[in-house]
Order: sequence, then structure tokens, then C-alpha cells
Amino acid sequence: MNTNTLQIKKDAYDKELESWVNKEKASADLINAVSKLIYEKAVELVFFRNTLIDVSSSEVQKLHKYAKDIISKTIDIYVTSKLANELLNIEHLAPSKIDIGKLSDEWTHEKGNYSDMSSFLKDKLESFIGHDVSTIEPTDVVLYGFGRIGRLVARELIKLSGKGQQLKLKAIVTRSSSDADILKRAALLQMDSVHGEFKGTIIEDLENKALIINGQIVKMIVANKPDEVDYESYGITNAVLIDNTGAFRDRESLALHLKSKGISKVMLTAPGKGDLPNIVYGVNHEQQDITNETIFTAASCTTNAIVPVLKVIEDNLGIERGHIETVHAYTNDQNLLDNMHKKFRRGRSAAVNMVITETGSASAIAKVIPGLAGKLTANAVRIPIPNGSLAIMSLNVKKATTIADVNAILKKAALEGPLVSQIKYSIDQELVSSDIIGSSTPSVFDSPATIVSPDGKSIVLYVWYDNEFGYTKQVIRLAKHVSNVRRNVYF
Repeated sequence: MNTNTLQIKKDAYDKELESWVNKEKASADLINAVSKLIYEKAVELVFFRNTLIDVSSSEVQKLHKYAKDIISKTIDIYVTSKLANELLNIEHLAPSKIDIGKLSDEWTHEKGNYSDMSSFLKDKLESFIGHDVSTIEPTDVVLYGFGRIGRLVARELIKLSGKGQQLKLKAIVTRSSSDADILKRAALLQMDSVHGEFKGTIIEDLENKALIINGQIVKMIVANKPDEVDYESYGITNAVLIDNTGAFRDRESLALHLKSKGISKVMLTAPGKGDLPNIVYGVNHEQQDITNETIFTAASCTTNAIVPVLKVIEDNLGIERGHIETVHAYTNDQNLLDNMHKKFRRGRSAAVNMVITETGSASAIAKVIPGLAGKLTANAVRIPIPNGSLAIMSLNVKKATTIADVNAILKKAALEGPLVSQIKYSIDQELVSSDIIGSSTPSVFDSPATIVSPDGKSIVLYVWYDNEFGYTKQVIRLAKHVSNVRRNVYF
């Protein structure tokens, strides 16, 4: 290889690296603006529904690549950064959630219509500026139980703390708050084998029976029954209580929480029994009477995963009948080693077996989408992994379709309309269960896996879900909704 060729290759290498470094700098500038906006203006920026809080510069660039690969939009990181910083200059901007990726795309195509970025943003966000909605009164939150979901809810509520916070975690209720118990619960909150270390500080205030998490004092309260705590004595008023124990599932038992002073609404992180409204946020939350109803259920992780996709298929193709098989991570109600269990097969070791078990998904779906009542069957197989599940939906549809059409329908739903926070559209040919850990959507649609029969009337869809974190995000979305602490949203 001659000298000129070597120099050309070296120049190309240096140029590419320099371009990357400059983009890293722009990404860092964007991250700085994101932090200032959330803490100084209560404005949360996302990038095509992906969070920008606590992400690295490299992750920001990866999100821009995501926009090009999946959304087919080439978004300039320099434009994104400039827009975010320009938002800092807008006075009286209401607490809101703004998709900076969408704004960047719109600026690229519409900038000729505006004199500058400032006038563009003020036009797009006109309804966000200078109105009485600029102040949100946060709602107190009590976590009743502190298991897998409870700890993730706590992490997420603390993560978004600061000015304009919609939900404030005030207390955690458990059956014991001895010094040893508080220390152990703090340790479980700090370190998690699946979701990693909590990116924050936790101080155990044993004298005052509290945890101080990123500066927020969270009382550790003892209770054996739902109606024996006076929350007002802890300075907690008009709170939403999130019951994640699974011990109380009907209206009568959950209503006991409302007898405690300081609690105004109750949410269950499991399917409710009887007449309780099972809610999948994004699908049927707007149909609920949040003014007069005081008890709500967030259904199950599986219901939250499959209902958004079923809703899209039902609305576009119509569903005649179908079967849903859930391949689910093992849960705490199974035995680690073979032992007695009240349910069949769940007594066998979860760590070394695939275990067939029943699921209430079919009946739960009907509560959310009544038109599908009696059309679906469902079952589940628990497998030896701690988190990350898969729903395989075999459906007979009314309208003949193709793989391309099915994928296009789901892609559109993931990018536009009311389900953008519920469905993530994946084109990854190598996607496996560990890849969806930490996904903020309850459904990750695996487009390369879609199957359609030759006559176009039978389809098979594969939907992945983080049965812990994705579900937790849905719980928090619903808690904000029933608490009526909703921000302006620009998606």
C-alpha cells in the first residue's frame, strides 16, 4: 500500500472520529438542557417517546440512529440540541412533556416558514405558554407493600422528582419497620439483580423510621390491615395509595384503605375482581369516571402487554377468534425448589423447569375491550428466567392481510396516536428477552417475527414485554391520570 493510500485512510479515520466527538459534545449540550428544563421549568423532553433523563451522550446518538432506522427520519443532533436550549429561553412554559425529536423533524421541514427557532417554538407550543396550567399541585403517594413492583415504582417516582413533580412518594407501608427491616428494604431498593443499581442516594433514618431518597423523606409505616393507619398524622393528605401486595383484590377489601385518614383513591397493581374497573392506560383510561370512582386496578403485566396490540388489530382488521400463549418469566409465587403449592405445577422448581399454568388474560382482555369477550383463549408457560416475557398471539382476522400490512398498522400505532407510549416497534432481527429489560412501553412488537397465512386470514404476532418495568410505567401513568395531575403533552 503506497503512502498516499495510507494517508487517505488515516484522514478518513480521523475525520469520522472528529465528527463523532463533535456530536458527543452536542449530545452533552442537549443533556444539560434536558436537566435544566426538568428541574427549572418542569418540562420533560423525550425523543420519539424515548426518555432523555439519565442517558449518556452515546445513548443520545443511538436514539438519533433509531430515528433514522425505524422512523425513517434523519434528525440532526445539532438541531435537537439548539431547540432544547431555545426552550430554556421561553418564559411561562407550562409543566409539560415534549417530544424534541418530533419538533426537530418539523423544524427541518418547516423552518422556511419562520424567522427563527424562537418563533417556530412559540407557534408550535402556543397553548403551553402563559396560561394558568403552569402550576401543578403534586399528589401524595403511599405504597402499600414493597415488593418487586413497589420498589420499581419508588425508583421511578424518585427519578422524576423536582420542580413540577406530579406524584410525591410520601410513605411505604409494610408489616414491620424494625431497624433491620428498614436496612434490608433500603438495600433491596438500592441494588437489584435484574434492573441494576439505583442511581441515587438512600439514607436510612432509623430514629425517625424513614428513608431519605435523593432528599425526599419517605416514612416507613407499619400496618397489618388496610384501615389501621392515620396517614394525616404523617402529613399525608388526599393521597393515592398504590396497593402492590396482591392480598386485596375486590372492592370491599380495597375500600378499607379509604377508611384511613389521608387516602382519597386506591390503585391495585393486579387484576381486580368483581365490578372493579380493569384499566390499561392508553386503551380505556379515558372511559373511567375518575371523579366519582375511588378504586382502580391497573390489570396485569400481561394484559397491559397484549391489549394495546389487540386493540390495534381489532380496530384495523377485526378479530374473529384467537389464542394467546404467554411465555412468562417465573414469579415469586412459584417455588425455588420442589415443594407444596396450592396450584398445580407451580410447586415444581421454577429455576429448572418450564411450567404450564393458567392465566386470566382472556377474561381480563374482555373487561378492557368488551367486543373481544368470548373470542379468545389464553394460557401461560413460566420459564426459568427472572424477567422478560413474550406473548404469542394467534389470531383469525376478518379482513385478509399481509405481513407488510400488519407491520405497517402496528408501526403507525407505535409512532402516532394514543398508543405511542404503549407500543414500541422493533425491527431488530436479533431481539431476545434480555434486550427488552428496561423498556418503558408495556409492549415491544417484534415485526420480523410476524407470520401471516397464505389466505391472509390467520396471523401470528410476537409481543415482548418487561413484565416488571414496562408494567410499572403503566401503573405510574394511570396514577397520574386518576390523580388528575396531567401535564401538557406534545407528541
